[in-house]
Amino acid sequence: MTEIVFHNYPQSPVAEKVRVAFGINNLSWRDVEIPRLPPKPLLTALTGGYRRTPVMQIGADIYCDSQCILHELDRRYPTPTFMPTDERGLMWCLSRYTDGEMFTLTVKLILGSAGDSLPEDFAEDRGRLYLGEDWVEGLKNANARLPHLVAQLRAPLTWVNTHLKDGRSFLLGSNPAAIDAQIYYAVWFIRGRWSGGPAMLSEFSDLLRWEENVKALGHGTSLAMSGEEAIALAKANMPSSEVGVAPNEPQGLSVGMTVSVSPDLDGGEQPVEGKVRFANAYTIAIERSSEETGDVCVHFPRAGYCVTPR
Repeated sequence: MTEIVFHNYPQSPVAEKVRVAFGINNLSWRDVEIPRLPPKPLLTALTGGYRRTPVMQIGADIYCDSQCILHELDRRYPTPTFMPTDERGLMWCLSRYTDGEMFTLTVKLILGSAGDSLPEDFAEDRGRLYLGEDWVEGLKNANARLPHLVAQLRAPLTWVNTHLKDGRSFLLGSNPAAIDAQIYYAVWFIRGRWSGGPAMLSEFSDLLRWEENVKALGHGTSLAMSGEEAIALAKANMPSSEVGVAPNEPQGLSVGMTVSVSPDLDGGEQPVEGKVRFANAYTIAIERSSEETGDVCVHFPRAGYCVTPR
């Protein structure tokens, strides 16, 4: 099996989610550190323009968005499982909240609390990405509503703390699961990037115990790799993922159809264009080719992404 290549940077909370998943499965992976801000020419050469963090690469198959990455890791490495109970579908549904509203609240809190201390280029990039076209007003609004944002985050943290009061080590019991990583990354972000984070979290004694348990899982084993080496790896391989379109496809997609894929929100990002290789309820995979990378297949989630036939 071709090794895992993970394109990320240390401060990324979403990358931390996946790094914890590597720890759950004790995986070995190659660590490609990418810039925090665009341009990211080596990354976007592989993805066709997608610039978010993180991205996972296995040979010439490129997986964008942590949702897609976790699904693929779950498929390729079923032992130990990311889903140690029978509530697999429910846990993926819950992850749409942790990756959506809960993380958005966390980002608003951290960006808003930074105020004018944010570097201008970072404020513009992340503000546009998470707060929309009128991001300047969005940052001002977040700064003015910090107590409200704390209250909105305190509710789910209280729910998690209550859930852990029976002494369980992880959210689903004695074994770690994907949902532990999917909630932990927001807690990790609050603690590490907001000055008021440690004081806020100190209220939740059982959550703090759980936080230490998740932290102790580690990140598996990593070895550095350069972006140039990652591109060479893609060019030396061919995509190996499944080909086909599952029944009941609502958009009429077919293999070979040209489409564009982009996040289903206005973040000012470049759509990725290619030809459909595979599509089902969870995933859309499109083929692309360039002189630099050779033939690659770029994978995205269906949930949270817009697929537009061309």
